[in-house]
Amino acid sequence: MIINKTRKTIVSSHERLGQSFLSQSLGLMFRPRENLLMVFTKERRVSLQMWFVFYPITVLVVNKDKVVVEIKENFWPFTFWTSREKGKYVLELGSGQGKGKAMVGKVEVGDRLEIKLKGPELSKILLSSSLWRGV
Repeated sequence: MIINKTRKTIVSSHERLGQSFLSQSLGLMFRPRENLLMVFTKERRVSLQMWFVFYPITVLVVNKDKVVVEIKENFWPFTFWTSREKGKYVLELGSGQGKGKAMVGKVEVGDRLEIKLKGPELSKILLSSSLWRGV
C-alpha cells in the first residue's frame, strides 16, 4: 500500500514489486491493469518503455526520502520516456487509471509518500540488506 502522507490519501492499495532487472525490464508488459513499484539500490534517472502495455499509465518518480520529484501522466502504449529527475522508487500506476488521469489531485510533485509492504513483497525487500535502509 502506498499512502500520500501530505494529502492523507491512498495512492495505491495493492502493487507488484519490481526489484530484479528482469521484472523492471518487463514492467507491466502483457499484464492486466495493475500497479508496479520498482525499487532501485540508489537514485538514478529512469528510462521506461511501453511496448506491449495496452493502456496508458501514470508514473511517479520518488526520491530516497520518499518525496515525489516527477510525475509523467498519460504515458501511452508503444512510447518511450526518460525522467528528468533521479529517483530511488518508480511507481507505475495502471490500475483504475482510465485515460491515465485518475491521479490528478491525489499526488503532486513535492508530496511525501509512505510505502507499506506486506507479505511476499516485504520479504523480498528484507532479504536485500542494501535495500533495507531505503524502505
